[in-house]
This record gives sequence, C-alpha cells and structure tokens, in this order.
Amino acid sequence: MPPHRRIYLLRLGVLIVLGVVFIKYKSKSSSPPEEDIVYAGKMEAGWFWGKDDTNKKEDNKEPPQEPVVEMTVKKDPIKKKSEKKDFIQMKLVHLDLKGAAPRITYFEQLFPLLSKLGANGLLIEYEDMFPFSGELEVLKSAYAYSEADIEKILELAKMNKLEVVPLVQTFGHMEYVLKHEKFTGLREVERYPNSLNPHHTESLPLVKSILTQVLEKHPTCNWIHIGADEVYHLGEGQDSKAWLNDNQGNLGKMFVTFVKGVVGFLHEHFPEKEQLMWDDMLRKLKVDVIQASGIATHVSPVLWIYNSAFSSDLAESHISKYQEIGFKSIWFASAFKGASGVDKLLTPINMHAKNHIQWKQIIDTMPSKFPKIRYAGIALTGWQRYDHYSVLCELLPVGIPSLAVCLQILQRGEFNEEAKKEITSMLGFNTINVETNICEGNGAFPGSDIYNMVQKIHNELKHNVRELTDGNDLIRGWFSPYHRKHKFGNPHKMETFSAKLTKIHEDWENLIQALRTQLESIYFPDTVEEWMEENVNPHFDLVRGMAKDFQDILPLYAKPKDAPKL
Repeated sequence: MPPHRRIYLLRLGVLIVLGVVFIKYKSKSSSPPEEDIVYAGKMEAGWFWGKDDTNKKEDNKEPPQEPVVEMTVKKDPIKKKSEKKDFIQMKLVHLDLKGAAPRITYFEQLFPLLSKLGANGLLIEYEDMFPFSGELEVLKSAYAYSEADIEKILELAKMNKLEVVPLVQTFGHMEYVLKHEKFTGLREVERYPNSLNPHHTESLPLVKSILTQVLEKHPTCNWIHIGADEVYHLGEGQDSKAWLNDNQGNLGKMFVTFVKGVVGFLHEHFPEKEQLMWDDMLRKLKVDVIQASGIATHVSPVLWIYNSAFSSDLAESHISKYQEIGFKSIWFASAFKGASGVDKLLTPINMHAKNHIQWKQIIDTMPSKFPKIRYAGIALTGWQRYDHYSVLCELLPVGIPSLAVCLQILQRGEFNEEAKKEITSMLGFNTINVETNICEGNGAFPGSDIYNMVQKIHNELKHNVRELTDGNDLIRGWFSPYHRKHKFGNPHKMETFSAKLTKIHEDWENLIQALRTQLESIYFPDTVEEWMEENVNPHFDLVRGMAKDFQDILPLYAKPKDAPKL
C-alpha cells in the first residue's frame, strides 16, 4: 500500500476513536448525578470551627485556633427536616414558657387564632417546661410538658401553618440551669446564677447536651435561636480575669469565642438548621472582633428594641454595622406584651402599637437602604417574666388584643379603621381604642374571660379595699386593727357598715373564684397560686380577715376586751 494511503487511514482511525470518546463523554455528562452537587464554596460541616474534643481539658484560656484545611467537596449529612419553602418574611409570636406556661388544651384554641391574625411562626422558649431526660432531668419543672405534649404542640403548629423555632439560652439567662446544685460550679460568678463560665471545660458540653435534646424533639424545625443576650457578669469570674489578663482585656473576644463554639457545634451536627441569636451583646463589640470569629457565616442577629419611641437612626446604625460585618440576614424583635413593667397586670396597647409602627417603617426601607443584608423576619416577643426569678407580668390572654393590633400594623403599616373592624370582629369586641387601651365588649377569644376579670381586678379591687378601710369613718373609728386584735366592738356602730362590708366581700369573692376557675382551665396549679398570691391576696386578704372578725366579734354583744396579761 502506498505510504500516503497508510497515513490517510491512520488519520481516519484516530478521528473515529476521538468521536467515540466524545459521544460517551456527552452521554455521561447528560445523565443525572448520583449525589447532589456541592457548591465549590461548600466545605465539610465543621471545617471552619475545627473538631471539638469535649474530653480534652483546656489548660490555657486561648480561644481555639482555626485549622488550615484543604477545600473538599463533600455532601453534608442531612437530617430529617421540613421542606424548604420559597422565602417568606416570618412573623413569629414568642411564647415565653418560663412563667405561666399554658396547658396544651389552650394551644388548641390559641394557634388557629394566631394564624388568622397573621402570624406564621412561633418562637418557643421552653426553659424548664421542656421534658429533659438523663443527666438533664433535674432541669425540668414539676409541671413540665411530656414528650407527647411536645409532639402535640408541633402537630398543632403544623395544622395551623405555624413554623416552630425553639429558643434555647446558651450563655446568659441560664438561671433555670445554674440554680441547681449539680451545675452551680459552672457559674461565671459563684453567687450569681445568671451566666455560664465560658472557660469551664463542662460549660460547652452542657450547652451541647441541652441543644441536642431540644433539637431531637424538633426534627423538622428550620431555625434554632441560641439566645446569648444579657450575659451579666461576664469577665468577673476568676477564670475570666485570668483569660483577660492574657488577652489584652478583650472581653468581646471572650464572648464571641464561646458563641463560636456553640454556633460551630450546631453547624456541624445540625447543618440544616439556620441559627439566630439576640444582638445586644454584639452591639458592644468592634466589627473586626466579630469578623475574625467567623460567626457571621452561620448565625443571624436578632435586633431587639421594645420601647415605643426608639431612635430609627440608632436601629439603622446597628443594621449598618451588621451588614458591614458580613451577616447575610437579620431579624428584628418587637414586643406585644411583657416590656412595660416587671409586674404589670394590663398590657398598654398604645405603647406596643407605636413600637410596631416604627419597626414597620424600618422593615419597608430595608431593601433600598441595606441591600447586602436580607431582612428575614420579626419576632413579636411576649415576655412572661423578666428572668427566671422575677414575678409574672401580663398573662398571655391579657396580651392578645395587643398582639392582634401589632400584627395588623405589620401587615398594613397602621391601625386604621379597616384593621380595627377586622380585629374587633375576630376578637369579639365592639370596638378597640388603641390610644386609651380600652376594648369595649366582652370579647370572644381564647381566654377572654380572664382578660375581662383581670381588667376588673386592676381597675377596682385596690380602690374598693381602700374605700372600705381608709374611706369609712365608722370602720376606722369602731373596727380598727386594734379592735379586731382584741375582739371587742360596739354592735350599734358595727351594724351600720355590715351591709357594705358583706357586699364587697361577697361580690369580690365570687369574682375571684370565677377567675380561679378560668385560670385553672388554662394554667397549671403553680401558676394559679403564684398569680393569686401576687395580685389578689395582698389586697383581698384584708377584706376576708375583716369579714371573719366581724362574724366573730358581733355575737359577743360588746363584751369588754380581755385584760392584758402581766
């Protein structure tokens, strides 16, 4: 065969081989992948934070060093979760269960109303109402929910299209944990139960255990809130003082180092959960300190302001700072109750309405003013106690009219006549006057009887008692504490105020017993007793005592008082 023909056939053969290879390559590339594609920037869960060795005792107080690792393409382990939905700005109603936690039967009535009012999620702060087990069983209250109760809460929330976001305190406000003798050694300052010692080798493992138990009971939740607000006394413990001495007194670095450990654990073991944290401690820190920690990659700040006349400029300065740091999203937190006084009985609707009007204005300007940080949602907080040890403030049923007004404002930007008409219809009132905090009519929402009776107690009980004791000359003159102590009196004078004393005693006794019945239908016995002892008994026990003494002294027919014993 001539040489030129051989060359021709050889070239033809090479072209055929290349063609076959190309066809196979195209066929393979067009077939479905066996695993989800992991983006180039995605790394193995926990790569940034390093592997945590909970058994290793840290002798020094230096923050963990971030290891240098190769970028790998590896699919994160995905646990059971709810389907991701198209992005919706969330409106979470906060259920603060560290005080006056309702029975599950009340949630059956409440959740449908919350959904109708415009909420699409719940921020649930269980604290000692969670059914902790094992080493953590000591944390739960005598009236804690059962595991079946938690399942029922999640079922009710799902039925009413309410996302559940657990809130677990992980640094400050750890009183419900640190009050127990088993954990007092983990306090930042020995005498105060508020905050964890971030340097103790058992502090982070404890937080991990709490988070794990809560999240295992919330497998489908999309978010977890780690608290981390108001870390009182941080830096005052002996371990912290030693750490600060070795780290140029950088208290901010101390704070973010512990938070980084919490955030890193969640990112590694629950990568499908988006993380939230209160922002107040971050406000105090320098931008570079937060950036250096890397927490902005995995957690979103929740900027909280509860007062009615807050500075929009100040709020926007915080937002600007968080945008500069590199947080991808931000949440806000308002208040619909529990922010006007530690022991308030009634919710000032006007105050909370103004708070939400200001927040709504900021929300509406977010895309234009802060394009690099996404507004994700707002939590309408409803605090039940200021901390684990404080008294109860407004009960949840008392705050529902305020909540309804606030949700309407977030929807419409104002509480106009159309909003008023809608809310009065939903709640069963004739009208709502936001300026005067008056809701006319009996109401027909879950707990409306409690709302009405608490209103009456607030407005009339103390006044009626004072009128009886201080405003009546006959009682002051002929039925004084001295008369009652020594069991003597003049029936002629006593009979003149008998009817008034009897009426006030019987009328209020009937109302108080009716209130107790309603409270017992919603709350556990400890809540009923606490509320009565704080808000009713200090005033009405005086009337009860007077009524009893009257019945004891009148039949004595002006018997002289006993001679003093020498």
